[in-house]
Formats: sequence, C-alpha cells, structure tokens
Amino acid sequence: MPHTPEANRDIRDLSGGWTVTDGKHSVPLPVPGDVHSALLDAGIISDPYWRDTEVSLDWIHESEWTATKRFDLADTDGGYWTLSFDGIDCVADIRLNGNLLGRVDNRFLRQDFEVNAELLEGENCLEVRFLSNSTEAAARAAASAYPVPYTKDNNRIPHYNFLRKTHCDAGWDWNIALSPLGLCGPVTLKRCELARIDDVMVRQVHHDGKVTLEIDLHYTAFAAGQIQTSALCDGQSDEQTIQVWPGAGKTRLSLTIDTPHLWWPAGHGSQTIYDLSLRLGEHAVTRRIGLRTVELVTDADEVGSRFAFKVNGREIFMRGANWIPADALPARATQATVRDRLTSAVEANMNMIRIWGGGQYEPDWFYELCSELGLMVWQDFMFSCSLYPAHDHDWLTSVRREVRQQIRRLSAHPCMALWCGDNEVIGALTWYPESRANRDRYLAVYARLNASLEEAVAEEKPDIAFWPSSPSVGRLDFGDGWHDDTSGDMHFWDVWHSSKDFEHYRTVRPRFCSEFGFQSFPSNRVIASFTEEDDRNVSSRVMDVHQRNHGGNSRIVETLARYFRFPEKFEDMTWLSQVSQALAMKTAIEFWRSSKPRCMGTLYWQLNDTWPVASWASLEYGGGWKLTHYLARKFNAPVLVTAQPDAKTGDILLWAINDTAETVHLHVTACRVSTSGPVSEAGHWALHCPTDRAVEVARIPLGVLADDEFLNLSWQDPDGIHVGENDYLPRRPKDYRFASPDIHMEDDGDSISLTSDLPALFVTLDHGGSDIWSDNGFTLLPGIPKVVHRARARGGIHGDREIRHLGRQARG
Repeated sequence: MPHTPEANRDIRDLSGGWTVTDGKHSVPLPVPGDVHSALLDAGIISDPYWRDTEVSLDWIHESEWTATKRFDLADTDGGYWTLSFDGIDCVADIRLNGNLLGRVDNRFLRQDFEVNAELLEGENCLEVRFLSNSTEAAARAAASAYPVPYTKDNNRIPHYNFLRKTHCDAGWDWNIALSPLGLCGPVTLKRCELARIDDVMVRQVHHDGKVTLEIDLHYTAFAAGQIQTSALCDGQSDEQTIQVWPGAGKTRLSLTIDTPHLWWPAGHGSQTIYDLSLRLGEHAVTRRIGLRTVELVTDADEVGSRFAFKVNGREIFMRGANWIPADALPARATQATVRDRLTSAVEANMNMIRIWGGGQYEPDWFYELCSELGLMVWQDFMFSCSLYPAHDHDWLTSVRREVRQQIRRLSAHPCMALWCGDNEVIGALTWYPESRANRDRYLAVYARLNASLEEAVAEEKPDIAFWPSSPSVGRLDFGDGWHDDTSGDMHFWDVWHSSKDFEHYRTVRPRFCSEFGFQSFPSNRVIASFTEEDDRNVSSRVMDVHQRNHGGNSRIVETLARYFRFPEKFEDMTWLSQVSQALAMKTAIEFWRSSKPRCMGTLYWQLNDTWPVASWASLEYGGGWKLTHYLARKFNAPVLVTAQPDAKTGDILLWAINDTAETVHLHVTACRVSTSGPVSEAGHWALHCPTDRAVEVARIPLGVLADDEFLNLSWQDPDGIHVGENDYLPRRPKDYRFASPDIHMEDDGDSISLTSDLPALFVTLDHGGSDIWSDNGFTLLPGIPKVVHRARARGGIHGDREIRHLGRQARG
C-alpha cells in the first residue's frame, strides 16, 4: 500500500520545543542541532571561528547539559509506544518523567526505547542529560587495560577513539576542536498495535533485463499474532500475512520490475528514482531507490591487481574528492548548504565522493541528494588514523550494532558504491610507539575490529562490495599500502607531507588514488571574516590558529616560491597559493588520467571545509570556489587532452582521454605561445578516442618550443559537445618572463568580456566572490576575446576587484 499521512497517524514528531541548560544558561535547542549553535544564537558566546576564540569555549564540552522537551499526550491506552532518537551526540542519560530509560554512548546509532510504562496521560517530560564528551573519553582511556593510541597531531582533545562520535570533533589537521554535543536527528514517539519496523534492507537482483527487489523488514514484535506486510514499487507489489512472536524478527518481501529504467552516475545516463512503499501493519515507510549494479573489479593483471568500479556492466573512471562534515557546527550543515556543495562537485565534473572515516555517516537526505545528482558514494566506516579499543566487549558490541544499522539504512540509496573498513588505521599501526613495540597485540585487536565489519557486510549482503581499509592492497593484507601503486587503492601524500615537487606525482601510477592533496589559503574575503587587519600576515598568530597542519603555512609559501615569483602583497600571496594548489592537482590528475586503464579513479583531498581555514579543500568555507575547483572542472572533463613529459626523452606527449560511454572523434590543435605575444600552430590532428584507454595523440620534440614559449592545446568533436583548452609549460612559471598585458574588460553584469594584447595565465576574476562563473583561472591569448558569464548565483557577494594573472596585476 502507498505511504499516506493516515498510515502514520500514530507517529508524533517531538523534534520541536526543546531547551538546554547547564544550570547557568538556558536556551532553546533546535533539533537537529547542537549546544554551541544554540548558545551562539542566544548571544551567550561569540563566534567560535573568529580569530582565536576556540579554546575559550572549551567550558562547553567540559560541562554537563540537560535538554528538555515537554509534550502532552491525551491517550496512552492501547498499542505499544516507542521513543526513537535518530542520533544523540554522544554520551547521555535519557529520562522520561523522571524514569531512566538508559545511557547511550554511540552517536551513530538510532536509539529506540519502549516507553509504555513511563508515559503519562497529560503532560510528559523528556530529558537528555549530556555528559561531558571530553571527560568521558579521558575516563574510558584511563580505565583501559592497556594504552590505545590516538592521533595527537590531529586531536587537540584526547582519547576520542574511545567514543563512537565524529572523530574530527576533537580537532583534525583542518578542523577546529569544539566537540559539539546535541541531538543529531528527529525525535519521534510512535504507537503500533503489534510490531514496529526497525530497519529496511533492500537488495537488487538484475536478470534477463528485469530487476527483482528483495526487501528484508527487520521488526520488533510486542506480542504474538498475525500482521499484514506489503511492498509496492512501479505498480508491482507483494503482500503477505506473517506470524510474529515477541522480540526481534525479519520477513522478506519480493517484487520484480519488468522494464526497469536504470540509474547512472553523472555523465553516463539519467538518475531515475523510484518510490518503494513498505508496510508492516499500520507502520509504513518509503524508500527512494534507483536500479543499478555496482561491482568492484580487483582482478589480477600484469601489473598487480586492478581497482575499478563497474556500474551497470560499464567500467567508469571515478573523478571526485573526499567529503568531510559540512560544518564544524552541526546546526549549520543544512540541506541547502549541503546541496550547494554537492552541486559544486557535479559542476566540476565529479561522479564520486568518498565519505571519510573520521567524519560521520550522513543523514538519509544527503544520500538522496547524491542519488539525485548522480554522485556515487564511497562510504568509510567511521574509524580513522587512530587505534581503537576493540578488545572491549561492550565497545565492540556497540560497533556491531552500529554497522548493521548503517548498512541496512543506506542499502536503498543507488549512489552507494562501496563500504570501506576504515581510513588509514592499518598505517596507524606503525605510527605509535606502543604499537611499534607490541605490533602483535595491536594488530590482533585491529583484525578483531576489521573482521567484525567484514562479517557484518557478509551477513547483511548489500549489493556493493566491502574493501578492508583505505589505503589497502587487498583483503587480509596488513602491510604498507601507502607506497604500492600496483594494487588496490593508494593515498599519495609525499608531495605535501614530504615537501616534494609537484612533478613527483608523475613518479607513481596508482590503480586508484583515493587521497592526495595540496593546501592553499582561503580567499581574502574569507580571511577577512575571521581576522582583524593586523592579523593578515601569513605568519601571524591568528593565521597560525586557522592552519591546523603543523608547518602548513610555511609549506604553502615555500612551495609557492619554487614555482612562482614571490608576491609583494598579502592579498596576492593568498591568490597565488590557490594557483599553486590548482597546479599541483592538475599535475597529478592529468598524469594519472593519462595512464587509464591502469588508473581508474582519482579522489583528491578534500572537497569542502568545516570552518574558515587554510586547507586542502577546493571549496572554501561558505562554498566559494577556489581556483582548484575551477580547474577541476577542466582536468575532470569527460574528454580531456593533456600534455605530459616523456621521462626518458624529454619530448612532450599529447594524450587524449575519453570517459564517456561512446567513442569520440576529436580534432586537436597545438599552438606555440610566446610570452612576448606571437602564437603559431605546432600541429593539428584528428583521431578516434576510445572509452577504454588513453590514447597518444602526438609526440612533440622538446626542442620545438623556444625558451619563452609554452604549449596551448584546444580540441573539439564535430558536434561541439566536447570542447576544451589546456596549457603545458615545460618550465616552471617563474622561469618565464610574463610581461604586463593590457587587458580590456567589458562587464554587463551577468557576463564579462576580456581581451588582451599579450598572453596572460591563470586570469582570475572576482576572486573570493560567492557566485560561480562559467570559467576562471583561464588563459588569455593575444587578440582572442574571452567571455565568461555568471553560471550560478550564490548571493552576489563580490570578491577581489582586481583581475589577477601571472604578469603584473591589472585593473579592469
């Protein structure tokens, strides 16, 4: 039967009307929401992101808080009542009318309480007493049978590996350490006559052009009896009458869709969504599903073992980035905010994001957005960069409940592509003195945790694969996957953490690179939002506070100086840092894409920021596009032509890459461009570009280019669908003598036309502005007009008024 409001008339939403207090301050608490945001809204605290405010707010996470909700209930007779919290962050006692329902300590679990005995006719009082997360973490660490190391370089607040909570709430090398607490999702009170639905597990079987849905309803029954169940999708249905007995149970429904419309990731087809309506007695739920198959290809080959995703039988190169929580203040992570960030990912030609294991499982609406937009999701289980107390029975039991709940909850979303055991926990075994001194103990405990995750996936049987860890060379291999580019997925951090040149990216050819990145400063507009004027120096104390990776600001500046002439002004330094970051990502991704199919995916670190900070993000805090994001739209283009140096001869190789579903016929032109102005053609080629591999277009001897020349590439197909440009500089930008061009600009509000008399590289308009332009960070060639338009309005906030480029800056 379809989902109707009448079907859920016995469900009451208790999410409104909460207050929270520590005994001194009492403020409204929106749900979902957090105490920090509630205090900020009430004017009790100042902005945590302003200058160095953070530590002065530690009293919030060090205190205990009680959230209260009062509600009336006219009739408590008949049926069975369940109180449900979608998420409680994190350690808390729950009371109803003074009766203790239980203590919870896992932010990633839905908590259900049977409350018939506690409910009253008339007014009821529901209380959530939040214990101090930081105090509880320290106490649990002190009580542990042996030390369990955590990532001190990242976590300002210690021992959060003992809590099942968003780990980066304790700080990370890009995150502020606020340790928020609050209610993470809806609070509901529901009545049922015989049984309630707890979880829904959806699986798909594709056969003979049809799709059979197998749906497991996990339920709790309160008495023995018979109950009606049903499933409905696309006009097809299954109805059954089942016998239930008190306690947990499971029943399966099945239906077949004869003419399915498949769901595809962005760029490969439509994102068709079906409504799946389910019922158990009077309890009805709806899931938004898409029909697709997803396989992880890990076959052995002549190099090692592959790592590629196959969707609906088609191997697809994954282009994307890593996702961290949308904001360090959870209340600000609204659906509108998240939609904006995910839309920006698709606009930059991404088709996958990785939800990183130090963050959180996102709410259902997040995955619905990804499915709507065609963004596939690599989903880590929530473990990252620390070791964990899997020796503790209660802790591991909670984790086992958590992962089963999450596997079932997310099983309906077509965007789901992979379950991954953790982020860098295998590597962490070598990071800490304790685990290096007794590797056997810590490896055995890690294996216990990882086996529990693999066991949960094997038992629940989602229709996507399990991967043990990231990075990893494969199942049951606990060795070093960081520097192996022959098998599995790779994290490649040598350029940033080891301060190596960008060209070092070309020394490896990963099968799939799921983390790599380079930092930049945010825009001047964002910097102004957290600084006073005197703070605006890259070595100021406030700029250091807003840089969480030790030595990061120095590394940005030092690396920048290797590639570019040193800027005179702070405002130019911040812009140039973004050019440097963009060049780093362009160097890595274009080279790795040119090795397709050896490499079948690049997910850079990271897509977004949680607060205003110098970081690896391509979207700065607030969602504005850094130059890296503008260039990502180009180096992630489905059809790309790139120039790469031949390491043996020094020649320039032109490669064409086609990530679409069909062979593309391309016309490619290469031009020699002198910094003094002349442009001359270096070659023109026509070719068929297949989908399964990169193809060599041409070889250009290095000596063809004079010392003051660089290569400009352009291409298009006969239909004008795949059109692009690219540049290749054989020398570092600072080794060229870019003269000061005369750039003429005409601005009619929504579009801007620019013409230059000399070449200008990384031309940037409205740097730091909120709106999205059709292009930015582009090359102007002499006498060739460039028109850009406002592609998406995001508030109309202007950034820098200067037109910036690698020559001396010019005003429009």
